[in-house]
Amino acid sequence: MAKQSMIEREKKRAKMVAKYSVKRAELKKASVDMSLSFEERAEAMDKLAKLPRNASPVRQQNRCRLTGRPHGVYRKFGLSRNMLRQLAMQGDVPGLRKASW
Repeated sequence: MAKQSMIEREKKRAKMVAKYSVKRAELKKASVDMSLSFEERAEAMDKLAKLPRNASPVRQQNRCRLTGRPHGVYRKFGLSRNMLRQLAMQGDVPGLRKASW
């Protein structure tokens, strides 16, 4: 189980990304728009740089929904490899079963 503080930090980042997503998209679009003057593009870049760091979606990390484990997380299920295996063996993941040939 991951530290509770790390799990809460990721939740906080997710909220911040959602909060600033529209503003970030507008500023990013303005910063590369060649129809604007250089000063306007530079101003958009400065405003983008002044946004909170955690507003960037790149800073988010995939974590297991059950344990909060940061590594070995399958995107499709949102679970770490350990929990996915455990739940698959119990038959709790629909459409998934252990391979045998």
